Amino acid sequence: MSRSMIAMTAALRHKMALMRIAVAFGCLPGLAHADTLPWALAQAYQNNPQLNSQRAIARATDENVPQALSGYRPTVSVTGTSGRKYERSVAQTARTRTVTKGTFNPNSVGITGTQTLFNGFQTGNSVRQAESQVSAARETLRLIEQNVLLNAATAYMNLLRDTAILELQKKNVEVLAEQLRQTRDRFTVGEVTRTDVAQAESRLAAGRSQVANAESNFIAARAFYRQVIGVEPGKLAPASPVDRLSPATLRGAIASGESRNPNVTAAMFGIDVQALQVKINEGALFPTLTVTANAEQRWNVSPNVVERFEGSVIGQLSVPIYQGGSEYATIRQSKETLAQTRLDMETARDQARADVVQAWGQLDAAKAQILATQAQVTAAEIALNGVREEARVGQRTTLDVLNAQQELVNARVALVTAQRDRVVASYTLLAAVGRLSPVILRLPSSIYDPMVHYQQIRDAWIGVRIPDGR
Repeated sequence: MSRSMIAMTAALRHKMALMRIAVAFGCLPGLAHADTLPWALAQAYQNNPQLNSQRAIARATDENVPQALSGYRPTVSVTGTSGRKYERSVAQTARTRTVTKGTFNPNSVGITGTQTLFNGFQTGNSVRQAESQVSAARETLRLIEQNVLLNAATAYMNLLRDTAILELQKKNVEVLAEQLRQTRDRFTVGEVTRTDVAQAESRLAAGRSQVANAESNFIAARAFYRQVIGVEPGKLAPASPVDRLSPATLRGAIASGESRNPNVTAAMFGIDVQALQVKINEGALFPTLTVTANAEQRWNVSPNVVERFEGSVIGQLSVPIYQGGSEYATIRQSKETLAQTRLDMETARDQARADVVQAWGQLDAAKAQILATQAQVTAAEIALNGVREEARVGQRTTLDVLNAQQELVNARVALVTAQRDRVVASYTLLAAVGRLSPVILRLPSSIYDPMVHYQQIRDAWIGVRIPDGR
């Protein structure tokens, strides 16, 4: 066979091999009835229990605001009494002694209202603190949302990779089985030795072991997919990286990560919460002014009084002088906590910067690995075909052919892994800069808006039912 024919045959085989990898890895368009990565992300966004749990936590945090607003509102209570009373009294003068006794049924109904007029600005600061807690809870929700979406993308790509690797290892076993058959035929006619047959048998056994390992990884990847996304996987369609949604430069990515990463923004709101806590604790040193209105209607007050009505409006001013020193310790303690929270924010910002730089490096490395492994697959294809031709004329041994075949399998596995790493790294970078969200990804799913629940309950004065009817 001429060199040109050998090259054409090698190129054809290389194209067919890459097509097999693409089909196994899900890189060809037009796959019918296949799950897509956006669809899988939407399923995780809707069904993941960890994300739904965090949404419930955010809704519970919303209730801190109406609790704080209650400090502006009056408290009203109604009391009623009823019973039977026996009374005996003795009145004595210089000449007479009078005994009065009787049984009667005293009853009363009263209403009391109390309104705080001033409490050292504690109510206003509590409301602002509760609003900051709500904002921090939303950022924590956004963090969990990013983690769930990133885990879903990773689970999807892991299953694609392990499916492709399993297919490659099965094909490798088929090739090795054919190689063993040919080697035995050549041994029968005396072209090779028993050693060549043993080498082919050993390599086939190793290939079957690799298939078993690939099957184990595939089963684990399916289980992880089911855990994160919430549904059983079907046939997985192509998946594309999302580099276009991240900043174009490393400097821009770092700036975005330091300002938009949910760990950083949650820490910023945490500082607001602690700063307001200091003011709330300082409010204990201020006077408190309250007004109490009371009205009470009483019947059968005594044997001689049938009915009585009492009404009052009383203002009370309480000025703290000394309360044992605990209030001062509480203020100092809250100031130390505030300083700690500020340091935690700097730690979160440093961590966000490190995450961005690391994700950027992983993405660049994955791009380079794809180019390198593509060249490696091409070269391994050509080398394998050349070694096979040389082995037919006695210039190469069976071991040379087996080694070339293994190098080709390793190159294809490396290519599949690099393709997976390329997509996952793009999602990791998007999460590091704080932009991994269903809105930016345009997922085919309804978007959960925490503001809806907040507006529903913020100004609620009464009621025990939550907005969903429970």
